Amino acid sequence: MLHLNRILLSTLLVLFALLTQICVLARLQLPGAVPDLLLLVVLGLALVYGHTGGALIGFGAGLLADLAPPADHAVGRYALVLCVIGYLAGLAKPESGQLRSATGPMLVVVGAAIGATLLYAGVGELVGDDAARHVGLSKLLFTAALYDLLLAPFAVPLIMTLARKAENDPMADSAGGPGGDSASRWISAAGGVRTARAGRMSRLKRIGRPARIGGQRGGGLLAKAGKGRTGRIKGVKRL
Repeated sequence: MLHLNRILLSTLLVLFALLTQICVLARLQLPGAVPDLLLLVVLGLALVYGHTGGALIGFGAGLLADLAPPADHAVGRYALVLCVIGYLAGLAKPESGQLRSATGPMLVVVGAAIGATLLYAGVGELVGDDAARHVGLSKLLFTAALYDLLLAPFAVPLIMTLARKAENDPMADSAGGPGGDSASRWISAAGGVRTARAGRMSRLKRIGRPARIGGQRGGGLLAKAGKGRTGRIKGVKRL
């Protein structure tokens, strides 16, 4: 039953990504490379299923991309690329199954985008396809990494959460909490740290203020206590 859930979910995600890439992303006419949603699906599933699952899913996804129109390259070329990328990405699967930060997965996305482009161009040279040379390999590498990195926070965390829920993984229920894989954590990975630090500094400043003298001392203490409670509540929500 567990393997059946993996197969069904992987098939649905791969088909959805392939259709979206062909019908939507490929028609945006962006300079350089095309955002590779299929690659992000393989990466997200490989980070949950491991290197074996990542290699199998990558091969199947790449083979569908080779056969789907308007593909104009040799059949098996992209299947080989995604099979290798899925295997390598699966090796980066966290041992505990829980991501502690967004830095590691983002590095995996950048490395996979660059590696897939280089491997695809290298295989093309072997079979006589030098299209990457005419377009400019450096431009392809830069745009592929940029587009995939911008798209990853919205795709990879959702894919990983769906994969864990399909396996009845209890960590999927805490995706929005500490150590979770929610998209908001990826997007605000750096900004959240700065916001939390600012909140702690403001609370320390409020605590360090001297009390008012005279009849306003009691009211000042009460006001500061109320502000302190409000600051703590907001700080917890931000964290």
